[in-house]
Amino acid sequence: MFDSPMSSSAYEVLRVAADVDDEGLRRAYRVRLRETHPDTGGDAALFVQVQRAWELVGTPEARSVYDRGRGSTAGEWGGGSTASAPSRPTDTRPRARSYGQPGGWRRERYLGLIREWVGRGVDIADPYDPALVRSAPPEIRHILADALAEEETARLVSELGMGYTVWHDVFADRDGRDPEQKLDHLVLGPSGLYALLSEDFGGPVGVRRGEISGPNVIGAPVTELVSRARVIARSAGVRFSGAMVVLSDDDVLEAVTELGKMRGTPVALVTRSALTTLLRRGIPGAREVGGTELFDIRTRLQQRVRHV
Repeated sequence: MFDSPMSSSAYEVLRVAADVDDEGLRRAYRVRLRETHPDTGGDAALFVQVQRAWELVGTPEARSVYDRGRGSTAGEWGGGSTASAPSRPTDTRPRARSYGQPGGWRRERYLGLIREWVGRGVDIADPYDPALVRSAPPEIRHILADALAEEETARLVSELGMGYTVWHDVFADRDGRDPEQKLDHLVLGPSGLYALLSEDFGGPVGVRRGEISGPNVIGAPVTELVSRARVIARSAGVRFSGAMVVLSDDDVLEAVTELGKMRGTPVALVTRSALTTLLRRGIPGAREVGGTELFDIRTRLQQRVRHV
């Protein structure tokens, strides 16, 4: 949660200034624990967030490290050098077939807006510098946060294996012209065809009447996801098995939260760590596909899909 461009800093979660002394920090931590503890009527997700904030700044050593990096590095957001990153063994396992550029449109949108916000003629050495990103307006930070979320989901679904096909950044308006009206991911496999929304609201969220609720939630994400899936379904002549909203593990308490059906489509909130398991298993009660039907759906989508 503290690595996101949208997230509050550890100091903001504890409701203190960044230059507060150690004793003031400890007092604030104890107050926030009492305020957020579930046994006293607090929010369990916020209670966990307070504990995590204290882990980051609760000792002089941890606080020093946190203050230097403020929860992220430019490299993690795509702007810094990765030359010093440790090498990983080559993964030779078969990957899901993947089409489109996940997060690409939002990254381009972010770069245009951050340069416009800084001002014409101003040289930006690194548009992903954490200090610059965190000083930008929330709407600009949200675009970058969503791009990162889409890229992480794409990494996860690519590991589903060769029995799956994935399309990223798909136009989902009737005219195929409005990139704002897009589906982040379509995932097709033996468990069915699913529409996915990758989101980052910068903190814990809840559910109210089948919709996501929270301080940074704008509009009706679940309703919009299902509506866009229906556009694809009608134009391609396919049926969706369900829809999923993918969130950070820190933003919801349950790994999977079933929201019931919206306009006949089963919907669930799922954490990133539980995503591949749910895609392999499918949302309970959702329609599975297989054999020649799976091949037919893939062919229809390949003919219809246009990428943002």
